[in-house]
Amino acid sequence: MIVSLLQRFNKAAEDVKNLTKRPSDGELLELYSLFKQATVGDNDTPKPGLLDLKGKAKWEAWTGKKGMSQDAAKEAYISKAEYLSKQYS
Repeated sequence: MIVSLLQRFNKAAEDVKNLTKRPSDGELLELYSLFKQATVGDNDTPKPGLLDLKGKAKWEAWTGKKGMSQDAAKEAYISKAEYLSKQYS
């Protein structure tokens, strides 16, 4: 049976929820930005205010993926999730 990219992506997203240890903030930002790029595409939301440090970091990480295709983002997300599963499970 051939597993589709979307099925592999959804499984990777589930696997990440089951990590036994918390990845670093940088790793979580990378996962977040790839997930958003894979599911939404390029970021066209307004930049958060200066006092919203977490929101600003997430916005900048996602904006950094601008131009990456949604399929490429899914593949990158799957690779990152597999790496984190080996490191933090």
